[in-house]
Amino acid sequence: MNIDIICVGSIKEKYYIDAIKEYSKRLAPYTDLNIIEVDEYKLPNNPSLSQINYGLEKEREIIESKIKDRSYLIALVIEGKQLNSEDLSKKIEDITIEGYSNITFLIGSSYGMSQELKNKSNYKLSFSKMTFPHQLMRVILIEQIYRAFKIIRNEPYHK
Repeated sequence: MNIDIICVGSIKEKYYIDAIKEYSKRLAPYTDLNIIEVDEYKLPNNPSLSQINYGLEKEREIIESKIKDRSYLIALVIEGKQLNSEDLSKKIEDITIEGYSNITFLIGSSYGMSQELKNKSNYKLSFSKMTFPHQLMRVILIEQIYRAFKIIRNEPYHK
C-alpha cells in the first residue's frame, strides 16, 4: 500500500515538521508515505469570490498533475463524512480489498479546494466541523493513518 498526501502550501514551523517526521517514521513498516506539497495560488488581500475560485482552479490543475493513475482519492473537506479511528482503519482496509494499491489524501488551501476536485474524489472525509490550520491537519491526518494501520494489524497503540 502506498499513501500520498497532496497538500497545498508548505510547513515552516519546526514543531509540525518534527511531528510529521515522527509519524512518518512510525508508518514506514506499514506503508510508503509520500507527502507532496504544491504552492498555494497567491491571492490579493480580501480577494473576491471569482479570484478565490480562479486560485482554487489553478491549484486543482497542479494537484491533478500529481495524482497517480488508479489512486483512490480522499478529499479532506468540512462537508465530508466523519469517521472514528476504527471506521477509518476499516475504510483503508476496504480500499485495499477493492484492488487499490495507492490512496491519495487531498488537503486544500486555506480557501478549500475546487468543487471539481471534490467531485473527482472517491470519498470526502471530515475530521470535524471545526476548522483547523492546514499544517496541523497534516499532522492529525498522518497520526490517524498510523493509528489505522495499528488497528488493522491488531497491534497496540501506545498513547
